[in-house]
Order: sequence, then structure tokens, then C-alpha cells
Amino acid sequence: MNDDQPIIIVRRRKKPKHAHHGGAWKVAYADFVTAMMAFFLVMWILGVGSREQKAAIADYFKNPSMTAGSSMRAVPGVMGPGGPSVSMIKLGGSMDLPKGEGKDVRQATPGKSPTVDDIKLAQERDKARLDELRKDLNAALDRSQALAPFKDQLLLDITSEGLRIQIVDKQNRPMFDTGSATLKPYTVEILTELAGFIDQVPNRISISGHTDSTPYSMTGGPAHYGNWELSADRANAARRALLDGGMPSEKVTRVVGLAEAVPFDRAHPDDPSNRRISIVVMTDEAAKAALQQEMQPRTVAPGVSLVASVGR
Repeated sequence: MNDDQPIIIVRRRKKPKHAHHGGAWKVAYADFVTAMMAFFLVMWILGVGSREQKAAIADYFKNPSMTAGSSMRAVPGVMGPGGPSVSMIKLGGSMDLPKGEGKDVRQATPGKSPTVDDIKLAQERDKARLDELRKDLNAALDRSQALAPFKDQLLLDITSEGLRIQIVDKQNRPMFDTGSATLKPYTVEILTELAGFIDQVPNRISISGHTDSTPYSMTGGPAHYGNWELSADRANAARRALLDGGMPSEKVTRVVGLAEAVPFDRAHPDDPSNRRISIVVMTDEAAKAALQQEMQPRTVAPGVSLVASVGR
């Protein structure tokens, strides 16, 4: 063996083996995907949900327990305002407010002026309430044996003032005795049925009487008694029938007679359909406007007195 021969040392690096990392990353990834899905669902609800739905969701999360809460909306929970609904049928929480028991948003915060959003929300809720009443009345006309024969004489529509219910005359089925303000028995029955429906909502009403264009004069009565007086008396007779049907008197805002000034059939002013009673279940805004018009302070020109002279 030659001692002068160099010794060659070969060093080999051993690559470390990767440790088995398991499936923990899958759990983290699933949590991330779930969180993103929840986030996009929230964004979607905020984008497509109505104002009432958002308010109901907000009220629920203010107090989702069954104990009494501090929510300003009175929901039908057994523990008082603020709790969720416990009904097996009505699960909408504060969206399932009984008719006529909802608070006006403008009265929710005493002493604070309502915002534009508050007023808009109150108007939307008022409109929805009247639209629901119209659907209930249409359904009653379909199933009620008492109202079924008069279905073609009851006309329902939504106007700028509210839900308008018109009871029109037919050629062989008038609402009143000829030339008088005495209601026919079936007209009393119709108004009694309507009184129960109108009382379902807190809205006030206005009543107007209408005649056709045929001049009217009372035989043996005052010479001045004509269509204006007759239409006013008929509107007042309808008011009394609604009160007898159970409607509170304070719901009535206005009772007027319009004679033939606003015909139903403009092309035929003498048509029987022009003889009608119009009952408008007014929106809150329309009712307040009608009352404020009468409560406006009167301005008197200098030198003019409002005191009527007697005996001249």
C-alpha cells in the first residue's frame, strides 16, 4: 500500500424529509370560505332588503331573547316589547304588527324632528296598510253572501288621498229612497260590513255624497233644497250608518256633499252611477292636511270685521 496516496472523503448531504402536515389547512380554508359566503349574504340582504325588513332584522338583534327589551317597536312576543315572535304562524317579529297598533316613526322619538327617511318610511307603511285593507275587502266581497249581490256596486281603488270605497247606484237597485236621504236596508247592511273593515286600521276617513245632473227639488219642502243639500244629507246618513256599525265617531274627518260637481261617468252626467257615496280611508298625510286647512289662522284686512250684524 502506498502511503503517499491521498485520502478522498465523499460527503453526501441528506435531504430532510417533509413532515406530514395533515388536513388542518382544509379546516382553515373552509372557515374562510364560510366567512366570505356570510359576508356576501349580508351585503346582498342590505342591497335588496326593504326598509321594513332591515328594521325588523335590526330590532331582532337588539334583543333576540325572550325577555323584555327596549326596542321601540312593539312585537308580538309574550314577554313584552323587544322580544321575538313566539307564534307558530307569524314568525316575522316586529314585521307582524297587528293592524292599527303600529307606532308612527315620527312619534318614536319625542321632541325630535322626523327625518326625510322617517317620513318616507311612515308613508310606505301607511300605503302598505291601505293596500292590505283593499285586499281584505276584495276577499270579503268574494266570500261574503251579504255583499256578493252588490259586488258590482262596490268600487275600490287607491288615490292620492288613500283607499277610496265607492258605493254606486244601479238603475234598479238604488242606495236611497227616491229623492230622500233614507238608506235602503241593503245599503245599511253594506255600510255595516264596511264599518268593521274600516275599524281595522287607525286611519281617519272622509265621506262625500254625489248626485247625477238631474235637477232636484223637494216636493212640499223648502224651495232652496236641491242636489247640494240632498248629497250632503246622504253623506251624513252614510256616516250615521257606519257609526251604528261600530266605527268610532272620531275616525270621521270630513263629511261633504258635492252634488253633480264630480261625476263618475263624465260622458253621461245623468247616469245612475253618478249617484254614489264615496268613502276615503285617508293616509295620515291627507288627514292632517285636511285638518290643517281648517285650522289655519284667518287673516282679516284692516277695517273689516268678522262679526255679523244682526237685525239689518
